[in-house]
Amino acid sequence: MTLSREQMAQRVAQEIQDGFYVNLGIGIPTLVANYLPKGIEVMLQSENGLLGMGQFPSEEDVDADLINAGKQTVTVTKGASFFDSAESFAMIRGGHVDLTVLGAFEVDVNGNIASYMIPGKLIKGMGGAMDLVAGAENIIVTMTHASKHGQSKLLPNCSLPLTGKGCIKKVLTDLAFIEIKGGKFHLVERAPGVSVAEIIALTEGELVVPANVPEMKFLIRTNS
Repeated sequence: MTLSREQMAQRVAQEIQDGFYVNLGIGIPTLVANYLPKGIEVMLQSENGLLGMGQFPSEEDVDADLINAGKQTVTVTKGASFFDSAESFAMIRGGHVDLTVLGAFEVDVNGNIASYMIPGKLIKGMGGAMDLVAGAENIIVTMTHASKHGQSKLLPNCSLPLTGKGCIKKVLTDLAFIEIKGGKFHLVERAPGVSVAEIIALTEGELVVPANVPEMKFLIRTNS
């Protein structure tokens, strides 16, 4: 069974520690705000100029003026602040973000990431991805393990234009949690019900598989 988007967000949220300043990219990463571990204080930063972003609002709490970088309505936490995008990117470029969670099209064994364009297809622009991968020490990529055509997104070398070089250390897919080190993928956990053989078959880059690969644990149940 592959992980749902919500389950992927739950697993990534387990990597967030007390006191972290975290930037959540567009797509699956934005869902992480809904699954932050209880009992810790975390400040979520959005590059459109918001520090202290909360989870998605219920229908009655929607405020059209409160949006994230993907133009989705959000809530704010106590002590939140607002500022212009120049100051927001100064935070990012200055290395003040502890963890960044991004989506991607491809990641390779050297920690390179391609996340902003597919040649021949219309794109809206780079956004803040290039700044984020350059300014954050700890980056987790969330994406499907393979394309809808069954082509691996975990490669020996990225085939698409790069967003950043050698910056990705962890990848959470709908099949597995993987670390990147020494020019290789290292399998850490597998999705419940997914076999190691399935993961190997859909990973083009060299994959190191330990003798025992535990299944992921989820602290919150979803309806998916």
